[in-house]
Amino acid sequence: MFEGLRFRHWSSERDAEGIVVLAFDRAGSSVNTFAREVLDELDEILERLSFEPPKGLVIRSAKAAGFIAGADIREFEGYGRSGRVLDAITNGQRVLERIARLPCATVAAIHGHCMGGGTELALACRYRVASRDPSTRIGLPEVKLGIFPGWGGSARLPYLIGAPKALEFMLSGRTASAENARAMGLVDAVTSPELLVERAREMIRRPPQRPLAQRLTAWATNTWPARQILAPVVRKQTAAKARPEHYPAPFALIETWRKGGGLGTRLRNEARAVARLAQTPTARNLIRVFFLQERLKGLGSGTEHGIRRVHVVGAGVMGGDIAAWSALRGFDVSLQDRELKYVQPALERARELFNKRLKSADRIEPALARLRADVEGEGVASADLVIEAIFENAEAKEALYRSLEPRMKDSALLASNTSSIPLDELRKAVATPARFLGLHYFNPVALMPLVEIVRQDALDPAIEKRALAFCKAIDKLPVPVKGTPGFLVNRILMPYMLEAVRLYGEGVPGPVLDKAAKKFGMPMGPIELADTVGLDVAASVGRELGPFLGLEIPAGMESLLASGKRGKKDGEGFYRWEDGKPVKPEVDPNYSAPSDIEDRMILPMLNESVACLHDGVVDDADLLDAGVIFGTGFAPFRGGPIQYIRDTGADALKARLELLVQRHGDRFAPRPGWDAATLRTPA
Repeated sequence: MFEGLRFRHWSSERDAEGIVVLAFDRAGSSVNTFAREVLDELDEILERLSFEPPKGLVIRSAKAAGFIAGADIREFEGYGRSGRVLDAITNGQRVLERIARLPCATVAAIHGHCMGGGTELALACRYRVASRDPSTRIGLPEVKLGIFPGWGGSARLPYLIGAPKALEFMLSGRTASAENARAMGLVDAVTSPELLVERAREMIRRPPQRPLAQRLTAWATNTWPARQILAPVVRKQTAAKARPEHYPAPFALIETWRKGGGLGTRLRNEARAVARLAQTPTARNLIRVFFLQERLKGLGSGTEHGIRRVHVVGAGVMGGDIAAWSALRGFDVSLQDRELKYVQPALERARELFNKRLKSADRIEPALARLRADVEGEGVASADLVIEAIFENAEAKEALYRSLEPRMKDSALLASNTSSIPLDELRKAVATPARFLGLHYFNPVALMPLVEIVRQDALDPAIEKRALAFCKAIDKLPVPVKGTPGFLVNRILMPYMLEAVRLYGEGVPGPVLDKAAKKFGMPMGPIELADTVGLDVAASVGRELGPFLGLEIPAGMESLLASGKRGKKDGEGFYRWEDGKPVKPEVDPNYSAPSDIEDRMILPMLNESVACLHDGVVDDADLLDAGVIFGTGFAPFRGGPIQYIRDTGADALKARLELLVQRHGDRFAPRPGWDAATLRTPA
């Protein structure tokens, strides 16, 4: 069939029955992604197959790491810069349409990750079979990049599994296991990895019939009346989670589906809509965030962490959840506190986490066995990593280090989860400071992806690399930061929160402040955030950072604390909390908020971001943006504080700060660094 032809990225074999197995193995890459060269080769192969149709075609991956990770994002970014996105999308659609039009049965044999363009290739096949291996995850996550599936995914999936399921799947960007994909009708069969290709061959020999209920649902939910009725409902549901002006892609996807038409029309509408979205600032910034995330993941590569046992001292919310997360990710963990009664709640929360994440008893029980209470601290002697997670008091922490260190192995790392105390101070109580660093997790540990790797002036770089590798092993994103007060995230977040509390004290209702912050793009308003973090924690960090930043704790927070109201954990703070949710008071419809409340909350964050960059808290602007996005949820569609400054204009923002100085005082004075070249968009 391909005699005399050599392909870099594809290989094929035809068996005695005439079934061709086409294997994808992108040269020079550990994972399969679609670049133009890869698609061109596939196009040539498919053209020849259309002339000499086999009995059937099976497409599989030759990589151990997975099926197909999707399009080459870096190449796609280049198309965006050169204005050739539409050409790239229509080319991808055309190649996948060749698969759909082959006059033989086609099967995608999926093992491992199958994302974006990989899933769209699978949808272009007549059938799909997936391995039930835990590594198999199937998804269409393009909405997270500010676009939506553009190689036929949005045109085909609703008509395969029904519009409600398809839209939810694409709008959420979530991934499905093989079993879940089978349940929703996305794949036709599930088998073991070893039998994957043989099961695909069997599907060619005996084509499966899609269940009648699935076919009827697919038809009924895509009729013209159904689309006109469902689209506004889905649009309203989506608007409750994302603003159209911030994230236009979900709304463009819904509208493109609503228009409908034959497959050719749907593909054309899909291509045009995705090409328009690719040129928006949101898409450019979300793609930038994707690369920032990949950079953080890469920081832990190339080094062996050498950690098997973890010992955590302090079984409060942070310490207990750090211990549980480490056990979830496969580490043996001992958890220490003064008495068992302080450890038990952490063990109960761990069980809840394991039940939620691991589902089945055969996975939950081993995780529970990896986490044990250790009131006497016997685990210190065998631990490869000891994490201190007690309350924020420098003297108490220093006394603990003096107690722990003589019992630790020489090769073990000693880490603090302090959220604000400078490590250059704490390390003075450590006899071997070369192995001492900060591992600052964020609450809730199971949801927040960032860990600050906090340096101090005597830290051994090799120890830092081991800590980075450990973060990679526990599926967290590490960012190295200087050990000055507040490090990076809290130093930037605290001026925002304190200014919001000050505005609250001036009479601006909490819901108004929260709404203004969310309108800017923050995931949670500052008043709700203060309650969620805990007013005691926020005040403690504020007192630590206040003198350093020249800020005071507003009286409103102190008065609440004095009355015993600490926020969500006590059921009352700025808001009353019921079932874990704030009960926000109604705002007088005639209330008119000050015109500068957004500037008063957001500009202090930007101001402190500039100062952190100027002070070398992180190594560069990209790491700063990554840390703030993944540590605070700072509006990802804006690309991070430094990128937002570049896009908006440093001079204009500095002038707005100077105006706030005139109106409200010197706390808004521009910090050093506003004139730096790094704040200007490169020509």
